[in-house]
Amino acid sequence: MSQRSDVLAGRLEQGARALAAYAAALSEAEWQSRVKDGRKIGVIVHHVATMYPLEIQLAQALGAGQPVVGVTWDAIHELNAKHARDYDGVTKEEALDLLQKNSSAAAAAIRALSDTELDRAAAVSLNSDAPLTCQFMLEDHAVRHSYHHLAAVRRALELVEQAA
Repeated sequence: MSQRSDVLAGRLEQGARALAAYAAALSEAEWQSRVKDGRKIGVIVHHVATMYPLEIQLAQALGAGQPVVGVTWDAIHELNAKHARDYDGVTKEEALDLLQKNSSAAAAAIRALSDTELDRAAAVSLNSDAPLTCQFMLEDHAVRHSYHHLAAVRRALELVEQAA
């Protein structure tokens, strides 16, 4: 394990723990509240957990020097909308269990990457086929994901409180 991969994995774990701790303390009404894009907070927590394996797979492809093809924002929005429909009733226990399981697996996969793999770049369709490194893909997706959605959840609940 490289020091860089260990640090990246630690950042992912820190974000997942922060999201899990915040979500665990939510009331059922808060869990059912919706964020700006219309998804329930519980769905968002489950979404983050669900996306870790895919985000890691894409980063590993870059680490192997393979391009990421066919991934578009339209496809991501469609995937997210389907997920929201399919998991509209997800329980806190289900979402938090999956978040713990998948964030642990994601961190282990990151720790398995060498510095050479982290530095390898290939075209990424999601980013106009720009050649991006495995490390950038990890930071911009798997590592950032929990932080991004935790901030959105906090903002949504602040707006609910202000409206009350």
